[in-house]
Amino acid sequence: MTLLALDRLSVTRAGRPVLEGATLTIGAGEVVGLIGPNGAGKTTLLRAALGLIPAKGHASLAALPPARRARAAAFLPQQRDIAWPMPVAAVVALGRVAHAGSAGPADRAAVERALAAMGLADLAARPATELSGGEQARVLIARVLAQEAPLILADEPVAGLDPAQQIATMQVFAAHAAAGGAVLASLHDLGLAARHCTRLVMMQAGRIVADGPPAAVLTGAHLARVFGIRAQLSEGPDGPLFQTLGLL
Repeated sequence: MTLLALDRLSVTRAGRPVLEGATLTIGAGEVVGLIGPNGAGKTTLLRAALGLIPAKGHASLAALPPARRARAAAFLPQQRDIAWPMPVAAVVALGRVAHAGSAGPADRAAVERALAAMGLADLAARPATELSGGEQARVLIARVLAQEAPLILADEPVAGLDPAQQIATMQVFAAHAAAGGAVLASLHDLGLAARHCTRLVMMQAGRIVADGPPAAVLTGAHLARVFGIRAQLSEGPDGPLFQTLGLL
């Protein structure tokens, strides 16, 4: 089942193309890592896919009415600001707005599942503004989970998390995909992407330059051309191992 389809999606800012001809399909069961150097167009692609910024071309989600779009996809932006001292559970419950409720049994159950998934059940009553930056990041991921949309689009979801929480978050995304959903997440940690994504989409200068299984994307040639690094991908006992060897 296709959850996102982009066809020749392009974005121009101040007369300069920042996303050019992006064509991409995301299907149920996939955890897709969106990788590339800073300024490659990853955030622009995610926002254009949701219709949050003007774009040319076709994006299946952007074509939906707002209410349907909110039930079809959940978005985690890079910004992790929680401005009001609301209880953690109340912040997570904001994810239920897409379902026109935040107090019914189904809503409460969804919030409880999201809190448990992100290891936040014991913090449910704490004001979110009193938590550490990493804990706040997990609260906002839980809010996305509580939305219970089939597709999650996440912009650097593991930024600011410690290694254990990074792995735990990627495992949560894998469980979401295994249950019939899908995740498209921009990632800078190529080792995490290689280990936990079923597929990688590599971007450079606003274009998709590689798309496929991690082993097919994280090649020496691609890494040298796009990132300017020497690296190797090998198979370890628990999955792929990515090692950066140095700059070119």
